[in-house]
Amino acid sequence: MYCPACGFRNSEGASFCARCGASLLVEQAEQDEAQTTISYMPGEEEPVAPHAHDLLPEGPSLVIRSGGGRAGETYALMGARTTIGRHPDSTIFLDDVTVSRNHAVIEREGAACFITDEGSLNGTYVNRHRVERHLLTDGDELQIGKYKLTFITQ
Repeated sequence: MYCPACGFRNSEGASFCARCGASLLVEQAEQDEAQTTISYMPGEEEPVAPHAHDLLPEGPSLVIRSGGGRAGETYALMGARTTIGRHPDSTIFLDDVTVSRNHAVIEREGAACFITDEGSLNGTYVNRHRVERHLLTDGDELQIGKYKLTFITQ
């Protein structure tokens, strides 16, 4: 039996709530009025949420998975060169002391994307391996400082 005042689950047959002391002796009519759950049948008027891949920009992109409270941010890799670092002029600005000012760069060479570490103190990791230069493939996990990003091609 749940307390109508605080919601605490009490043992069956209890007269008072073990947490707040409220009376659990409520008449059936009052219990019916206190119901807060309503049945709902989804109708055709409900919009269908787009698939996550439909929300991504065309072409290759990076999605922040964790770090700095920025999970879900997406960056399209449109230019020939995308800089990543703590410098305010970086294409992808990651404001944390674990990220070097000029940490890494992603260069597009035709359809291919390469990530190159720019001499960062903490290194650039792809799929948990430290790299100096690496060809990125769909689903690669990048770690730059405390940030984890996923490389996605479309």
